[in-house]
Amino acid sequence: MPKYVIEREIPGAGNLTAEQLKGISQTSCGVLSQMGSEIQWLHSYVTTDKIYCVYIAPNEELVLEHARQGGFPANSVSKISVIIDPTTAE
Repeated sequence: MPKYVIEREIPGAGNLTAEQLKGISQTSCGVLSQMGSEIQWLHSYVTTDKIYCVYIAPNEELVLEHARQGGFPANSVSKISVIIDPTTAE
């Protein structure tokens, strides 16, 4: 199943409280449970003004539908071609 990186522009994202991040996560999980098992949220990286989310989904359209239903921005959605890490150098 393809993986996607979603870039969400959220000014001040890095200043969100733990409670705010919990609320965002609960909203996302609620939408995902309604959408079924074809789409899965793996994890996200919170930076100063953006959140980068990694999802597994059969297509980009499902990722965008999740964003629409959850009220989340999805400024860019990129399909991951290959994952590399330090073991790639071995």
